[in-house]
Amino acid sequence: MQNRIIDDKIVVANSVTKIGPECANRVIIGGSHGGIYATYLAVREDVRGVILNDAGFAKNNSGVAGGDYCQELGIPYAAIDTLSCCIGNAESHVNDGIISFINLEAKNLGVTVGMTALEAAYKLCKARIIKRRMSEYSEARTELAVDLGKRRVVLMDSASLVKEKDKGSIVVTGSHGGIPAPDPESALRCKAFAAFFHDAGRGKADAGLTRLQPLNDRGIIAGTVSGMSACIGDGSSVYNDGILSNINNIASNA
Repeated sequence: MQNRIIDDKIVVANSVTKIGPECANRVIIGGSHGGIYATYLAVREDVRGVILNDAGFAKNNSGVAGGDYCQELGIPYAAIDTLSCCIGNAESHVNDGIISFINLEAKNLGVTVGMTALEAAYKLCKARIIKRRMSEYSEARTELAVDLGKRRVVLMDSASLVKEKDKGSIVVTGSHGGIPAPDPESALRCKAFAAFFHDAGRGKADAGLTRLQPLNDRGIIAGTVSGMSACIGDGSSVYNDGILSNINNIASNA
């Protein structure tokens, strides 16, 4: 879906991996988790303020780590309670989202925990525009060493980093397990052998698990790890720390 703009002030986007110049000088309500990399993608588009999903806070508060990142840049940031709305669905964030976390910049603009996401966004519209110098942030993508003839295992901080060469591999990603668009192919952009995600605290209507069935339909083993067991946005943490919380039918029969 094309990103929607409300009152020429607020951008509504299912994923911060699919935003651009339309975000400049506007507040974004994104369907993505509120970790550092997702927040960085929003900030680099010169947004006025950021509202993302808290992903159940996740291990080490990684689901709201973007708050400190924004604070250092003087940008207001708020996160939405993952159980109040459907992660990956920004319209649900707008219509149902309830603020669960704010940084000091957002607090100073009158945003409070318990406020609706849309009310918070209008308050963030009052933020001043700051010319920022920010460091380039590169996500990790690591291929594990495996014995000759064994299946490749690729760790990545975001599912957006998947490549066609990952076909037939085991993909472990720090992304949430919610499908970010109506297109079932968006669950994973290659025909991997297996794929694992973060469940982001499951979310409203188990939205944090919605990639599993489309991947099952495509013959791909898939699962999510428990929200508090691993850091969201960190493929290595999902691999090393994650405890499986949900699997699809193909996985259960493997």
